Amino acid sequence: MSVKIQRKSQLKISVPTASMPDIIFQLLIFFMVTTVLRQYTGLQVKLPEAKMVQKLESKRNVSTIWIDKQNRVVIDDVSITKLSDLRTIAYNKLLENPRLVISLKVDEEADMGIVVDVQQELRKANTLRVNYSAHQSIS
Repeated sequence: MSVKIQRKSQLKISVPTASMPDIIFQLLIFFMVTTVLRQYTGLQVKLPEAKMVQKLESKRNVSTIWIDKQNRVVIDDVSITKLSDLRTIAYNKLLENPRLVISLKVDEEADMGIVVDVQQELRKANTLRVNYSAHQSIS
């Protein structure tokens, strides 16, 4: 005769969820602290000096165009090969943000011809609010 022994209690395995909000809150804090917002790098340009400069109110509505001494053009880290592409990009940015201000950062050794061409493309895109960046000269 064989005797069958049955277990009276079964093990219930479960994940404790009482501390879940604490863990989620700590992860949220961690990601908020460690996240770095990306800044546009543009091109290396040596800005001209000015006797008087005025700071922009907010960078939220600003899109930057860099022109270096090799006459390369970059708008918000997008390299421009044809200037007609600049017109399209500027027009699309203006549609997204009607308060758009274009900030031109032009190397002091850049050809004025490329600057005039960029200005013409911006006019064709109807982006008429243009700011020219410079360093304040120390007198």
